[in-house]
Amino acid sequence: MSLNWKEINLVLEELSLEGSQIQNAVQSAFDVIVLRVHKKGETKNILISLGSGACRLHQTFSAFPKTDKPLRFAQFLNSRIVNGWITEAVQLGDNRIVRLAVKRGEFIYKLYVRLWSNAANFIVTDSDGVILDAMRRLPKKGEVTGGTFLPENIEVKTNVLKREYKVRQLEGEGSFCQKLDKYYAEKGGSLSLEALKEQAKRNYEGSMGRIAAALERLREKKKSFSDADRFKKYGDLILSNIAFIKPGDKWLETEIDDEQFRIGLDPLSKPSVCAEKYYEQYRKAKSGLSEIQREIEAGEKELKEINEKLERLLEEKNPLVLAKLLKSVSGHGITVQVSKKDKSRPGLSFKRGEWLIIVGRDARENDELLRRYVKGNDLWLHARDYHGSYVFVKQRAGKSVPLDILLDAGNLAIFYSKGRNNRKGDLFYTQVKYLRRAKNGPKGLVIPTQEKNLHVAVDDERLRSLEECKVYSV
Repeated sequence: MSLNWKEINLVLEELSLEGSQIQNAVQSAFDVIVLRVHKKGETKNILISLGSGACRLHQTFSAFPKTDKPLRFAQFLNSRIVNGWITEAVQLGDNRIVRLAVKRGEFIYKLYVRLWSNAANFIVTDSDGVILDAMRRLPKKGEVTGGTFLPENIEVKTNVLKREYKVRQLEGEGSFCQKLDKYYAEKGGSLSLEALKEQAKRNYEGSMGRIAAALERLREKKKSFSDADRFKKYGDLILSNIAFIKPGDKWLETEIDDEQFRIGLDPLSKPSVCAEKYYEQYRKAKSGLSEIQREIEAGEKELKEINEKLERLLEEKNPLVLAKLLKSVSGHGITVQVSKKDKSRPGLSFKRGEWLIIVGRDARENDELLRRYVKGNDLWLHARDYHGSYVFVKQRAGKSVPLDILLDAGNLAIFYSKGRNNRKGDLFYTQVKYLRRAKNGPKGLVIPTQEKNLHVAVDDERLRSLEECKVYSV
């Protein structure tokens, strides 16, 4: 639960923020920020959380992570209030709104922290109440840059029956801030270790279940291919008994080493043709068996890696670090970056701004990318009438592929195809979910549906600029 007004007053009393200098602001998540303040030789880290059911302000004694990329509101605070002095730190009545007055040079900023579970916010105004920025921009409430925020002027209703609040008796030793820090870290709301670990389990166990189900299907398929040698034996038996097979025979019945065989024949084909068909089945089964074995090994490796990642997450003791790891997720899916080791992706990768373009250079890379590295909403491009690369543009949530990125991908598709020397060509493009594998076709071969056409002329300058955007791992 969030702090009540009596608890907020107790926290402010313990913090004694008046006369402190603000040294830094770090935003470890969208709704969590830490202010580092210094006073009389002592440095304190003041955690402000707007998380639902866990709105609070108190000193934190745990390490807090920085985001990989600075977030907007922290950058704003660092540009305005760092090196400023806190001249006031009060709660407005019992409204659960904390006001900090910060003087930096000739300017006075007012920082309002509204600790309401259903409408929490952190708003910075000038001395006249004009909003300079807000942690949560809420246009419908007017809580955006240029709006006005003067909570001191809100009329307080009288003769309203109020709930009686008390300061909670929390377990542990030390100050009230120390007890709060421990309580919220362990079991206080959505940013507690308990809640975050449950979220990690849900995220990963879903992926693990899907991989385990896919492995089971692959193992069943492997069983069906495991007797591939039977087809070769059928072909050998047909050829060794070719003199005894009459035109129109549907079966060859023979015995070898006391084992009886009844082999199906095509009465309209020559025995040698029937034998060749069995040999072809043998070759496909052998090829399929090795491919399935590779897929099983890759799936088992992926399952092991995910399980190890989950175990590392569940061992994390700092809820802010765990929250950051769970925020760095993508896809349905969620890939939590718990390891600094990058996993190599086949093919070539190009990063143009926020867009990632991937090029498979041969059938093996095309197939591997389709199986493991692209998803249904990613865009697929391929040169029409030419063998060559599959080019993929990774989808970005809520964004359509800009024309410039489409032309980048089109140039790569032509350049890495057999039509490179023609300097131009037509392309198919569609989303990956509209591709289907060609039955009994070679590795990587797909048939597109709902495809669109694009004519591209190779642009050398564009290709040179793409070369500068090449990345070598993900």
